[in-house]
Amino acid sequence: MRLRIAHTTTYRYEPAASNVIQILRMTPGSHDGQYVADWQIDVSTDSRLDSHEDAFGNLTHVLTHGPITDLTIHCEGLIETHDTGGVLRGSDERFPPSLFLRPTPLTDLNPAMSTFVRDLRAEADGDVLGFLHALMVQIYEHMTFDEDPTTSATSASEAFALKRGVCQDYAHILIACARAGGVPARFVSGHFLRSDGMVNQQAGHAWAEAFVPDLGWVGFDAANGICTTDAHARVAIGLDYLGAAPVRGTRYGGGNETLTVAVKVDQAGRPGQWQSQTQS
Repeated sequence: MRLRIAHTTTYRYEPAASNVIQILRMTPGSHDGQYVADWQIDVSTDSRLDSHEDAFGNLTHVLTHGPITDLTIHCEGLIETHDTGGVLRGSDERFPPSLFLRPTPLTDLNPAMSTFVRDLRAEADGDVLGFLHALMVQIYEHMTFDEDPTTSATSASEAFALKRGVCQDYAHILIACARAGGVPARFVSGHFLRSDGMVNQQAGHAWAEAFVPDLGWVGFDAANGICTTDAHARVAIGLDYLGAAPVRGTRYGGGNETLTVAVKVDQAGRPGQWQSQTQS
């Protein structure tokens, strides 16, 4: 499948911020099942943009600018994907899977989740893949997709108690539960071609990858109740959202900050394909 993706993030500062530093993890990489045919990043100001790879192998750009009142970061490109049954192959793995057993504040566990994991692990009787599939299904049924009650700072235990959240929350819950069951798991940020044909989206997508012996890393999209397919475009990984967020940074000075995000994901060549809206 050929996916055409555009992701625009706009910040407005009132009054102007004296300096802004942003880390961008918005550029996907190629591996088996995913080939980046074309990709570019544009910013609305004459900002310094330095690129490097972080510890996990994510391609990052560091943006610095100041003083500034408006900043728009726009990335756009074409990615060719193939369905691998959810199994990740050909990726640059810099750490042993056991690193991804490490807990974080966003992937915490409460007693109800511990019981949840213990019961599913017992039912799986040593079948790691079966445990993970059952975990994904149970999270999908336990949660209701709702953009209102959670934020980027909401932890897995908080979202699980609310029974509501967005794809980031679903991913954090699956990661926390998988780790509690002794299975390494990590956060993935990216994009998803929706089956309902909705091209315009309010944000990127997120899911989890868990390590299965003799199989490797497998993608689990609990928000949709499916393993990853060729409708998923993988961009960055981390222990949790903070390590894979598309844009993360800080500012100095200024007053109110307003953030807006617009994402478009469509199948390239489909009738009515939207036109490039690259910003200079």
